[in-house]
Amino acid sequence: MAIKNILIVEDESPKYEHIKSFFIDLIDNVNIDQSRSVSSAIDYLDDESPDLIILDMSLPTFDISDHETGGRPQGFGGIEILRNMYLEDNFCPTVVVTGYPSFLKESGEMVGLNELRIELIDKYGDFLKGVLHFNTTTNEWKNEMKRIVSEHRLI
Repeated sequence: MAIKNILIVEDESPKYEHIKSFFIDLIDNVNIDQSRSVSSAIDYLDDESPDLIILDMSLPTFDISDHETGGRPQGFGGIEILRNMYLEDNFCPTVVVTGYPSFLKESGEMVGLNELRIELIDKYGDFLKGVLHFNTTTNEWKNEMKRIVSEHRLI
């Protein structure tokens, strides 16, 4: 069985570990890489083509380190990555996994996750396979992820 490569774009370690553990339990031969920011994800995708991308919506511009603050936080950093993928014709299957049920747009209005899901699937549906809410207190996100992965035969 071939090794499946997954990129998890997530800056928060606990969330990353939950998602990583989920896929390790789900798939026998899996290699998981992590990008922690918009720029590191775009750089990674310039060189690599994973079998699946798990993408957070809210990301820093740059990786946060002892010498780097991460730059401007981006509430819609995930959209920046999706836009870049679209412009580069990189149609790697992607699932957005966000911990937020709603987002504040630059216009000042709130957009709910369901509305955002419709908007993103409409715009990036060639490769965006799902948008789901991450919550460690329930297994709903895991059940939804299994459904998406199975339905689209992603891995």
